[in-house]
Amino acid sequence: MKLQSAAAATLLILFAVILPCHSQTSKTKPSPSAKGEAPAAAISIISLMSAHGCKNFADTLSASPAEKTFEDNVEGGVTIFCPTDDAMKSFSPKFKNLTADGKQSVLEYHGVPVYQSMSSLRTSNGLMNTLATDGANNYDFVVQNDGQDVTLKTKVVTAKITGTVFEKEPVAIFSIDEVLEPTELFKLAPTPAPAPAPTPEADAESPKPAGKKHKSPPAPASPADSPVSSRKGKVAASTADKNGGFRFNGGAMVAPVFFIWLAHLLLIGVMF
Repeated sequence: MKLQSAAAATLLILFAVILPCHSQTSKTKPSPSAKGEAPAAAISIISLMSAHGCKNFADTLSASPAEKTFEDNVEGGVTIFCPTDDAMKSFSPKFKNLTADGKQSVLEYHGVPVYQSMSSLRTSNGLMNTLATDGANNYDFVVQNDGQDVTLKTKVVTAKITGTVFEKEPVAIFSIDEVLEPTELFKLAPTPAPAPAPTPEADAESPKPAGKKHKSPPAPASPADSPVSSRKGKVAASTADKNGGFRFNGGAMVAPVFFIWLAHLLLIGVMF
């Protein structure tokens, strides 16, 4: 009995010493979240995107071999630009026309193999490689910031970052309003033609009246074309006929000449 009592007392003393030490060790053990990092194994990029307005993109990614490419880069650091559901809906007809390799490249084009916070994106401009970059296939785009706004340009489309889905090292996920289209798969956006410059004649042209306006006759080119000169010419002008005689064109002079001639004959008859 004495031996059993001594053994029980010894066990109680050991528990009293070990338990406080274990509890203190558990409290002081640093966790990844205390340093601002999330355990890579605990991050589900598909679930995060699905819950924050990028469900169509997440579903498409989960059904593609591209998902493994994203998962393989989570631990080393990855930045994902997920198009919103509206953006994916608009892009769906184009996506369906791509080959299997083309679809995988488009999806991987939305991932960058390095962690980029929003603050770093707002302070950097330039080309950025993607998970689709492979040798001669550039599959890159330009990051451009304007104050608080950050845009991604591909020479085909320009997408704007609209929100932060998740941002904790080693993973950053941002929503964008357009699907990124690489030049390796899509045609360049057409350059709009410049508007024609206004001509001086167009600027100097006066407004035309709404109604019809009476048109004045043209002014005579010379004095001979005026109505008065024309009438005088008709009275005074004469032309020679084929018999060598004269014909007066002025009808107004016929009666006076006839009476003068008749009076002249009468005067001659009285004198003789």
